[in-house]
Amino acid sequence: MRHFLLFYRFRYADHAERRVPYRAAHLAHAQAAVGRGELLLGGALEDPMDGAVLLFRAEGPQTARAFAEADPYVQSGLVESWEVRGWTTVVGEHAAHRA
Repeated sequence: MRHFLLFYRFRYADHAERRVPYRAAHLAHAQAAVGRGELLLGGALEDPMDGAVLLFRAEGPQTARAFAEADPYVQSGLVESWEVRGWTTVVGEHAAHRA
């Protein structure tokens, strides 16, 4: 298994307010991915809240891409852009490749 980072860039400076109608559905979507063992960590960036980063453990990038495509934040237009990047982890208990 490998690690992948999903980066979100939010469309609006007032994202925290605009996300309210979609937040419960977004969190349910995220918790389902956690339950499947795909999503390890996720959350918004701070000061300013202009994006988010989510860490996935999967065989390939399609898992993170599918998550983004089905995410209520993305579907509602709150996310201006998103990108999936492979992350070669080499240090730490859960590293995919040991140094």
